[in-house]
Amino acid sequence: MTSAPPEEPAGVRLHAEAELNEFDFHQRLRRTPGISIVLFYSPGCGACRRLEQLLPALLGETPARLYKVNVQQDTALARAYEIFHLPSLLVFVDGDYHGQLHAEPRPEPFRRALQALLASPAQEEP
Repeated sequence: MTSAPPEEPAGVRLHAEAELNEFDFHQRLRRTPGISIVLFYSPGCGACRRLEQLLPALLGETPARLYKVNVQQDTALARAYEIFHLPSLLVFVDGDYHGQLHAEPRPEPFRRALQALLASPAQEEP
């Protein structure tokens, strides 16, 4: 007997092609309506894998799309966005940059930090 794959939480919609690179980063984010969360990660980063697993629960009912950038392959993007620590999360709304999300990976602090970024006006990209 095979079990059905786990259902995706209601608030998070993961793209089949969630990986972004320096050639499609801006174009794909501009074409994505609503909230986009971009996870800068490294394949060998355990904290990155853990945060990726936690994101659906951290976002709760917030409708967001998750994209990922591998900093080992796309160092130019990591430098451009001043990514010095992994994992790092950037928030975009309708393609506009709202900032880097700094919050501990617990639902309430994470949601408060996200809501503060979403309530703030779009920022100039670094």
